[in-house]
Amino acid sequence: MILRGGSRAFLALVSLCLAAAPLAAQDAIPAPDPNTLAPSQDPGRTANGLALTPPMGWNSWNRFACDIDERLIRKTADELVSSGMKDAGYTYVVIDDCWHGARDADGFITADSQRFPSGIKALADYVHSKGLKFGLYSDAGRKTCGGRPGSQGHEYQDAITYARWGVDYLKYDWCSTGTRNAEEAYALMADALRATGRDIVFSICEWGNNRPWLWASRIGNLWRTTGDITDKWAGKHGYSWGLLNIVDMNEPLWPHAGPGHWNDPDMLEVGNPGLTPVENRAHFSLWAMMAAPLMAGNDVASMDAETRAILLNKDVIAVDQDRLGVQGRRVAREGDREVWVKPLAGGGRAVLLFNRGETPARISVTNEALAYPAGVRLKVRDLWAHRDLGAWKGRFEAEVEPHGVVMLRLDARASVVSDPRR
Repeated sequence: MILRGGSRAFLALVSLCLAAAPLAAQDAIPAPDPNTLAPSQDPGRTANGLALTPPMGWNSWNRFACDIDERLIRKTADELVSSGMKDAGYTYVVIDDCWHGARDADGFITADSQRFPSGIKALADYVHSKGLKFGLYSDAGRKTCGGRPGSQGHEYQDAITYARWGVDYLKYDWCSTGTRNAEEAYALMADALRATGRDIVFSICEWGNNRPWLWASRIGNLWRTTGDITDKWAGKHGYSWGLLNIVDMNEPLWPHAGPGHWNDPDMLEVGNPGLTPVENRAHFSLWAMMAAPLMAGNDVASMDAETRAILLNKDVIAVDQDRLGVQGRRVAREGDREVWVKPLAGGGRAVLLFNRGETPARISVTNEALAYPAGVRLKVRDLWAHRDLGAWKGRFEAEVEPHGVVMLRLDARASVVSDPRR
């Protein structure tokens, strides 16, 4: 379209008037409506300040499912102490699904009187007497995954009950939730827990379906990123996933983890029958590299020496619990050969050479993968061989057995100029 002189003059005048209009009239943005604001966007919401390193402990589900009672929990608490697991950092004793009885006439939850005749408060007191912390399970729906009463509609009642019982950790599942909004449901329980005045770590377990890593950092302390794990190397097994599948779902989410808010690839299967000792070491190493919660899921009372040695490897645990709180990630992959790196406080690195394949493989790592300058001075330790390897020479190579790992820790011997979060 061609504008004639008069038209051009008119448009110029209109533009001048618009430009001269007050900015407040043109650009005013209404304040957000608190009735429609997503909980994660509420400027008044703050993190609860708990779980500044990934939680460690034991959970009943992977080994015992619904076959639980108070004798098992007391025995497990005893074994966590006598085995050295408590001293290694395994603090929480968490009863998963199926502890529930009916709600009473006022709607308050009770324990299954056949399985827990002494009551949950007495059991929590016993766990606390061992220097441990106590955790329970509930669900954001009408029923738990095991068909017991869920917390929907009873969030504040249940939170008060848990606080009175002495609960320190709540795992909150996502069965029988219908059309509930996940962010709203979890924020509601988070607020209920905060209102009790008791410090309760909040574990969000909606299997990653609603991408909690995008909204849960000021709502919960950890969130499941995957469906349930099972003690298999790979594949889909019913509604559960093998180890490799879980790893591949969780690894890309590394930017969202940090102190007080962790990606949770589910509880450990170390010591359960479906994985070999080599696979158990890989499993434990990968969870440590991913700064994952370390919640043992085996029968602690009957674990063999090899399982004990894996779960009590304090060098590997220290990588998981590093105060910098950065989740490690895969930095190189060629076929079944992988290199993972996790930045550590003080400028160090944890390095994992991982062989996913069925035959031995030689895997190497260099300064470039570690984001270190040439000539940096480092000392190297092999975390499974439990020996120091001397000075870093800019490159390391090892043969890694099938399904196995070599895990190293590199610590600075002089100041490091690279950004530890790269």
